[in-house]
Order: sequence, then structure tokens, then C-alpha cells
Amino acid sequence: MNQAVPQPDPSKPMRPAANATLNMWLAYLESIHSKPIDMGLDRLKVVQKHMSFALNGVVFTVAGTNGKGSTCAMLESILIQAGYRVGMYTSPHLIRFTERARINGVEVAEPELISAFEQVEQARIATGISLTYFEFTTLAVALVFSRLDLDAVILEVGLGGRLDAVNIFDTDCAICTSVDLDHQAFLGPDRESIGREKAGIFRAGKPAIVGDPKPPQSVIDHANSIGADLWLFARDYNYSGDKQQWAYGGRSMRRAALAYPALRGTNQLLNASAALAALESVRDRLPVPAQSIRQGFLLVEWPGRFQVLPGQPTVVLDVGHNPHAAAHLRESLDNMGFFPYTHCIFGMLADKDAVEVVKALKDRVDHWHLVPLEGDRGRSTEQLKQQLELAGVDAGAFDWVANSQALAKGGIAKQPPEKSVQSYESVGQAYAVVTSAVPPNDRILVFGSFLVVAQAMQAKEALRKRPG
Repeated sequence: MNQAVPQPDPSKPMRPAANATLNMWLAYLESIHSKPIDMGLDRLKVVQKHMSFALNGVVFTVAGTNGKGSTCAMLESILIQAGYRVGMYTSPHLIRFTERARINGVEVAEPELISAFEQVEQARIATGISLTYFEFTTLAVALVFSRLDLDAVILEVGLGGRLDAVNIFDTDCAICTSVDLDHQAFLGPDRESIGREKAGIFRAGKPAIVGDPKPPQSVIDHANSIGADLWLFARDYNYSGDKQQWAYGGRSMRRAALAYPALRGTNQLLNASAALAALESVRDRLPVPAQSIRQGFLLVEWPGRFQVLPGQPTVVLDVGHNPHAAAHLRESLDNMGFFPYTHCIFGMLADKDAVEVVKALKDRVDHWHLVPLEGDRGRSTEQLKQQLELAGVDAGAFDWVANSQALAKGGIAKQPPEKSVQSYESVGQAYAVVTSAVPPNDRILVFGSFLVVAQAMQAKEALRKRPG
């Protein structure tokens, strides 16, 4: 008697085959858990304990509303210049997933990540645990790092701190860069609640560097309650500077005649001084000479953080997506000098406070070029337009697409009004139109989300490769 061949259940994701690519694995990981964000460490600890591995070297864990990535990049750059072997894990990525995992500044190769994915998947199945995309990939990257003889590991918190996946690893030095309103649905409604979550990365007896000049009391209280070695800005460390150079002063260390970090932005000295405080706090294990610090700041790179592209018109890329980041962005724009008009290619996810972000920038932007973001958290251009109106932006429509087409055909473009709002089908379309239609002396800001900046980068590369 013939038995029926069991058919695969289409409702369950298929585990990638042995020859699966990294993209196949990533697509699979997006489908294996019931929700994309599932705060808590219990499930992850079970899988990690089953795998039984540990990180090597001095571990730095970095949390904060803004400035996390820049601080991680500065730490990495300085330690590399000092001759150390450094692993760094950050998120999200802009173009390639491999951007999230670096060894001495070089992205981990896809086969190494796939091998780690396979081992995490085996442990996940053996324990019967379901993991989110971020939890799974965090474990995989940490596994890659554990196989290497590293002097230092830098871990950027994804969301919050206390319940974030990277917090399953004990830190040797925790850094909290800034605390402001973002992700309130997960972290709480105010700075005190959010600060308490971010302070969850602190450890008893270990340095806890606080880079926020005015941190919530909850951050200080938590550090004191667990007996962390609390370093407060303006109490335990500080900086000073003029237009040519700056200086750091810590508990027992001074660093003078420092070059400004290659990363632009008005808040980068706060991040830089927090990085130096962290290095001072572990100097017995990772001594760093002054020249390595100078070179590290000169050579640091971190795409999408107030990144000014070469050429005309001037294009500024910034992944900021909350009111705190927008306020710093406004100051940084003011420090750039004069531009006749500023254009903003702008898109934001639906769970972000677009009204307050626009309020922070509306007096600095003349022309708004609105782009949609797809997915469950996406926001349409029509919804964005409503947010602009709520924020008090008073501007009429203008057809920048027609102007771009006229210029491409050698025709005469129409004179735009002083203010305008235009919607586009995609970031790519907006980038192609705006960069071709605006005068060379104008400024273009690409802002509002990692997704917007990433798609603009891809559009720029596509335009560069276009024949003619």
C-alpha cells in the first residue's frame, strides 16, 4: 500500500539549504518569530547557554538615543590605531548586512556569518526556542567574535539596553551616550523611564560612562544602586576646545592638542569625550598612546551621520529620526555656512514623531521632497504631508519632476517659489530629480530614517554607473 508523501507546511518557514546564501538566511530569519521586536533576555540566554561560548577581550557596550554608532566608530578607530585587534557589532546596516560585523574595520565575510547562522539554528532547534531576527543575528555575530583572539569587542545596543540582546554579555565598560524620547512604546513615556532601560547595561564594579550632559536621575540612581563605577560628564571628565583643536580631561588623564573627529556634527565632541573616558577607565588593560588617539579621530568614518558628500550641489546624509537628533542636525546645518536654499528629501516611519522633527527643521528647510517608506511601519507621502501641516509648514506644491525633465532636454526650467512641497514615488526618484533640478549652490539634506539614507546611497551609485 502506497503511503502519501508528507507535504511541507506552507505556513512554516523552510530552513535554508546547505548552499543557501546570506540573503536567503536573512529572509528566513525574518519569518521565524511571531513579532519583529520581542523584548526580553530569557529565551536568548537559553540558546546562548546551550552553545556555551564567551567573548574574548575587553567588552564595551554602548547604549543611547543618539550617538551610539559614532561613539562605537571612534572607539574602534582609536583601538585599531593603537594596534589592537577589535571586533565591532552595530545595527542597523545601511546597504549590506555585513556592515554590522567588523574585524579591525573590515566586514566579516558572508561564509563566516553563514557558518555561525547554521550553529545558532542548530542550538535554537535543540532548545525549542524561537528567536527574533535581531536576537538570532546578535548571537551569530558574537559567535564569530568568540572564535577570534580579540583584544576588544564593541557592542552597540539595538533598542533600549536592559532587555536588548547584546545585554546577555557582561560588559567591562558600559557607555550611555544620550537619553531622549524614542521608542516610547517599548521603553516608556519619558526620559526617566527610558534612562532606566538604558542604564540596564551597567554592571556592578565596572565603569559606567554617561555622555549625556543632563542625564535622567534614573540613570544615576541605577548606577549607584548596583555599585557601578559611575563617570559623569562635567564631573569625572570634560572637554574644551577652540576652532583649531580640542582637549580632553578625565579623572587622572589629560589629552591635549587633539584634532577634531572626522565625523561632523555639533555633538561629536560629547561622543568623542565619552569614548576617551571609556578608554581611560580600562587603561590598565588597553593602554592607548596619545598619537593613536589623534590618528583615530582623524581617520574615523561612519556613513550617514551628518555625512557631507563631495561635489555640487552639497548633499548631506543623516540617519537621525527623532526630535533630539533633529535639534542637533539644525545646529550642524547652521554651522555649514550660507546656501541660497535647502532642500530636504524626507521620509519617516509611522512610529516616529514626525511633527516634532519637522518643527525642529522647518525654519532651515525651504523645499520639502517627500518620499514613502514601505512595510508595516511605513508612512506614505500623503501622511507625511499631513505631519508637515501639523508642524506649521506653509508651502504650496511645485512640480520638481517637470523641472528636472525640462533641464534634461535642454529646455528652460520654471522658477520655483520660495517654499514648496513635492511628493515622489520613491527615494531613488526623489534623489535623481532633486540632484539634477536644483542649482549647484543649493544644499540637499537627505534625512529621517536609515531607510531613506540607504536608498539615497543606492540611488547615487546607480546614477554614477548610468551611461553618459
